[in-house]
Amino acid sequence: MKRSRRQFLKVASLSVLGLSTHLATGGIVNAAQQGEQYLPNEHGLKAGRWAMVIDTRAFETPADFEACVTACHKVHNVPHIPNHQDIKWLWTDKYEHVFPEQSNNHMSEALEKRDFLVLCNHCENPPCVRVCPTKATYKRPDGIVAMDYHRCIGCRFCMAGCPYGARSFNFSDPRKHLDMAEVNPEFPTRMIGVVEKCNFCVERLAQGLMPACVEAAEGKIVFGDLNDPESEVRKVLAENFTIRRKPAVGTQPGVYYII
Repeated sequence: MKRSRRQFLKVASLSVLGLSTHLATGGIVNAAQQGEQYLPNEHGLKAGRWAMVIDTRAFETPADFEACVTACHKVHNVPHIPNHQDIKWLWTDKYEHVFPEQSNNHMSEALEKRDFLVLCNHCENPPCVRVCPTKATYKRPDGIVAMDYHRCIGCRFCMAGCPYGARSFNFSDPRKHLDMAEVNPEFPTRMIGVVEKCNFCVERLAQGLMPACVEAAEGKIVFGDLNDPESEVRKVLAENFTIRRKPAVGTQPGVYYII
C-alpha cells in the first residue's frame, strides 16, 4: 500500500519526537555515565567526597611548582602550545587573579608576588555540569567533575559557565604538539574541537594511586575524603586557616588553600 507524502512526513516527525524525548528524559545522562572509564573498584581509592588542600607556604621555588605541573601534564598527555591557545590542566597565577575578591591595595609584597597553583575546583555545585547540553561534563558520586570527551561537541558552554577559567579548548589538533614517543599510552589523547581540564587523576585513583601532582608535591598537597572526619584532609583543614576561590559564587570548591 502506498503512503502519501503527508503520511510519511507525519510518521517521520513522530519518530524524531520519540527519539528526542528519550534523550531528554535520561538517554544522554545514562550514556555519559556509562562513558566513564575509571569507575571506583575494589583495587582503587574511594571517597565520599574527594578534596584537595594546597599548602601555599611550602611552595618556595619555581621548581616546586614545575614538578607538579610537569607530572600532571606528562601523565595526561597535555600538549604544550606556546600561544594563547595553550592547554592547561594545572598552572600558576598571582594572588590578585586567584583570589580577586580577597585582594586589596595594602597586601604584603610577599603575598602579592607569590605564585599559586590553579586547577579545576571540582565544585559541589558545578555550573559547568548544569550548562553542558550533552552531559559530556558530569559530576561523579565521589564529587569529581569528570568529562566524556566523546560526547563533547565543543560548544564551550562549560567554559563560559566556569567562574575559575579552569577549562581549555582544543582549537587545533593537540596530537600535533605531542612527542608521540613520550605519550602515556594509558591515558587517551584528545582531538580538535573538545574541551579538557583536570580530572583529579581518576585513572590513577582507580589503580590505588594518588593524583600525580600530589605525589610530585612531596607533602605540599594533601588529598583525601572530605566526608571522613579521620582523613588527613579533614585534619589539615582543622589545624590550618584555609580559603577557597570565589566563595561568593556558591560553587563550594573542593580545593582549599593554606595561606
